Amino acid sequence: MEAPAPQACEGTCTPKVDIDTHPCYSPAAHFRYGRIHVPVAPRCNIQCNYCLRKYACPNENRPGVTMQVVSPDQALSTIRQAVGRDPRLRVLGVAGPGDALANDATLQTFELARDEFPQLTRCISTNGLLLPDRIDQIERAGITTITITINAVDPAIGEQIYSRVRYKGKTYRGRAAAELLLHNQLLGLREADLRGMLVKVNSVLIPGINDAHMLEVARTVRDWGAYIMNVIPMLPLAQFAHLPEPTTEMVESVRNACGQVIKQFRNCQRCRADAIGVPGEDGCGTEKPETVCVPKFLAQRHADPQD
Repeated sequence: MEAPAPQACEGTCTPKVDIDTHPCYSPAAHFRYGRIHVPVAPRCNIQCNYCLRKYACPNENRPGVTMQVVSPDQALSTIRQAVGRDPRLRVLGVAGPGDALANDATLQTFELARDEFPQLTRCISTNGLLLPDRIDQIERAGITTITITINAVDPAIGEQIYSRVRYKGKTYRGRAAAELLLHNQLLGLREADLRGMLVKVNSVLIPGINDAHMLEVARTVRDWGAYIMNVIPMLPLAQFAHLPEPTTEMVESVRNACGQVIKQFRNCQRCRADAIGVPGEDGCGTEKPETVCVPKFLAQRHADPQD
């Protein structure tokens, strides 16, 4: 399956969202405004060779981990608590611990939150496999910012990164998996852009695998409508545990090169699936300790959150 050719902008292509208060899209907002990730999405439909997901990891700050998965109703209770304690929260997101779109609870959560928290920008993080299939639902849910993880735009490189892809009841491996994933990622990216959504592309930098390929990724996602790119250094885990972690010099070199093509986001904190607050701060509180908000799915390791 070959990647489709990009189409001309037939829709608005004008973002519906003001990113001045989005800490994951705006460097200026990153240190001033907060986000709350609710971990309602445990299932994932692909397996990346660098990904190791496990729960109850209070001391790890990386994607794919959470103290526990919560239901949409439990998430709503936590959002209510957090917003009440920290007025700096501006973004409601679902970033796992699996793939946001592989879980019906993701869109259910946004539906529940729509009327009560209209001030929060709605955001999802996805691998993009189901993005073309669920784009209508995403638009109806009022989601205006989407992060897609695209690590390769050449299936020969992609098949080194992904061990399997599960789509419509069938499991794909090798080149077929990489081709299918890329095809849907690009179609979904373009469709989101045409509908006025703002798209950030995350690309995990993997030494010896895709480090020399990142410039091509940058050019391709720009042409398909991405607004900004976030190059994330790989953590050596799972099947890629034997690979070296990218050096700071390598990361900056790649970002600088890609920055000639597409705007770069350089403040990524490798947020957890249950991250909350202003990036870099603990909890979601203000400077006074008594107003610090610790989400119940962080504070309670074994018990379910209580309203």
